[in-house]
Amino acid sequence: MTHYYFDTSALVKYYIAEMGTQWVKALIEKRDGGQWINMLSTSALTWVETISAFSKRHRSKEISPRLYTALTDRFLVDGRTRYSCLPVDDATISLAVELIQRHPLRAYDAVQLATALRLNQVLRDNRFPPLTFVSADGVLCQAAEAERLATVNPNELEEE
Repeated sequence: MTHYYFDTSALVKYYIAEMGTQWVKALIEKRDGGQWINMLSTSALTWVETISAFSKRHRSKEISPRLYTALTDRFLVDGRTRYSCLPVDDATISLAVELIQRHPLRAYDAVQLATALRLNQVLRDNRFPPLTFVSADGVLCQAAEAERLATVNPNELEEE
């Protein structure tokens, strides 16, 4: 089983069609005999950011009220059943502050990266393979790479 950490910019692609959506869907939906192939984690912060992304598109009339409700409902169900939600605690905030001092990150992006780095350390400490950090933000991917995480930016993958 491969472990992926999704930030909001990548996870939203699962719900709203845009560049990189096909790759994200294939990875999230991959099964073997009915069992999920990939472990998916994200920050509790992702709930706020994802609903915010849906709300912004709804307010700008990019998506209908009906689609907005359907996306929100689906995301909340998936959040309880498919994604491992990691808390934002004091240690995560402290690491995020350090990351902001090393990299040109926005505050929430630093929290996402800090959460992924802490999870990656737990995986390594328990002799599991390291995670792959998935983000559609180039600056965030560069920072994750500088922090020695494997990264994937779905915007940079060819759609098949």
